[in-house]
Amino acid sequence: MQVLFDQGTPVPLRRYLAPHAVVTVFEKGWSTLQNGELLRMAENEEFEVLVTTDQNLKHLQNLRERRIAIVVLMTTSWPRIERKVNHVVATINSVKPGDYIEVDF
Repeated sequence: MQVLFDQGTPVPLRRYLAPHAVVTVFEKGWSTLQNGELLRMAENEEFEVLVTTDQNLKHLQNLRERRIAIVVLMTTSWPRIERKVNHVVATINSVKPGDYIEVDF
């Protein structure tokens, strides 16, 4: 699965997603893109999942027509995420195109 980490997504999470191809927004050179443009570019590049900590995304974008699944981590704290990393990984592994899932900690 092609996974894109948005800014704010703790990079150490990457090592728990080893079976997947994980790339960051920074690595793609997309750090300056706004949410709508970022989602469009990610879908054009055939990313299947966007992992983000942007809790406002659902309020700022119409996600109804999106093919990319979006997983929102409700914290940026790596220690908090690491305690529930199995749940985060299971969520990412189970998403379907167009899903929007918030992972609470």
